[in-house]
Amino acid sequence: MALLGPPPPLPPPEPATFHRFAQLAPKLLKQPSRTLLVALLLAVLGLGAAQGQSDASKEYQIKAAFLYNFVQFVKWPSDSFGSANAPFCIGVLGDDPFDGALEAIVRGENIDSHRLMVEHASRYEDLQDCQMIFVCRSEEDHLPEILSQIGSRPVLTVSEIDSFARNGGDIDFYLEGSKVRFEINPSSARRSGLKISSQLLNLGRIVEP
Repeated sequence: MALLGPPPPLPPPEPATFHRFAQLAPKLLKQPSRTLLVALLLAVLGLGAAQGQSDASKEYQIKAAFLYNFVQFVKWPSDSFGSANAPFCIGVLGDDPFDGALEAIVRGENIDSHRLMVEHASRYEDLQDCQMIFVCRSEEDHLPEILSQIGSRPVLTVSEIDSFARNGGDIDFYLEGSKVRFEINPSSARRSGLKISSQLLNLGRIVEP
């Protein structure tokens, strides 16, 4: 797949609706992934839109697509990478719910000069080179310790644990009926030196601790 550059400028999106997100998707990426567009449309239509898959499988395809999309709309400090062409690592901490969907959507993709890759671990210590970490539900009991370990490092933390963003994480997913939504804690991201695009902020529900 082609190298992905920064998204072109867009007028401010309407308030947080995934219908608008789907409308903007072709413009957000220079050459958007077909898989991403399908997942975004599923987010709009709800989990019942696709045939031949369980709701859980469709849900995690959608969430994988959004993780991939978040990479496009967050800026990391230049010293977040060991070198100019070091990979961009998405870490999955705990019991992986994606069943290969995340690897499938990032395969062959790049952001700037950084190849996207996925790492799995049961301990944060094994994901310290990652720029984004998805904290799985299995780690809920260890969440304070995990967030304390990450501290103010330039890592975008994402989860589906209830109130994750309100408790110091950066982004969390939640379901509204059959649709996947997300909350953003911009204060937490700023403390980590991350800059979240206003386009993404306008599409999520803003929360504060």
